[in-house]
Amino acid sequence: MIIEIRHYTTKPGRREEFIEFFEKSNRKALRDAGMLVFGPMRDLEDANKVHWMRAFASLKDRDSIKEKFYSGPVWHRDIEPFVMPMLEFYEAELTET
Repeated sequence: MIIEIRHYTTKPGRREEFIEFFEKSNRKALRDAGMLVFGPMRDLEDANKVHWMRAFASLKDRDSIKEKFYSGPVWHRDIEPFVMPMLEFYEAELTET
């Protein structure tokens, strides 16, 4: 299994707004696309950081699922315009179990 461990830094004061949006809209969209999603989790040391993970059966599945999701209408219409303005920075670590 391939797991991305994702670390997001929100703009100051927007972490709870990001988490609310993630729980209301983003998680379902990611799961509907075929990703297993864990989180979001609040960082205990930085009030502007959020961590979450998403999992895929293989690297091939990861590539195809991400391509379909990020080129599709749900990302462009329902997620990106709302979530990206809340973020200052994000990064992901790619791991395998």
